[in-house]
Amino acid sequence: QVQLVESGGGLVQAGGSLRLSCAASGRPFSNYAMGWFRQVPGKERDFVAGINWSGATSVYADSVKGRFTISRDNGKNTVNLQMNSLLPEDTAVYYCAAKFTSEATTRRSDYGYWGQGTQVTVSS
Repeated sequence: QVQLVESGGGLVQAGGSLRLSCAASGRPFSNYAMGWFRQVPGKERDFVAGINWSGATSVYADSVKGRFTISRDNGKNTVNLQMNSLLPEDTAVYYCAAKFTSEATTRRSDYGYWGQGTQVTVSS
């Protein structure tokens, strides 16, 4: 099994920044792609960003392009999401996810392991 634990969420004013981290354990970290998703009450869990096994390739939702950056450190078994220029509509619970193929994808159903989520709240 793969265990994922998110951290770094909190309250920030619009225009501010937060950095989320996800620590992975269990299966060798470098064998799988990673992603970040977010969810608000009453809505589906949406894709935010993904990164391939090596960190060389990433993909982003249109709503966060130019503001968010995903990265990974395979030596530390971590994946990060740097969030800049935050907007109130970015408010959500953010989830780290893993898929056991090498390339990043955007579909929720492609990811088999999930963290517990961390709350991000952006005030206006």
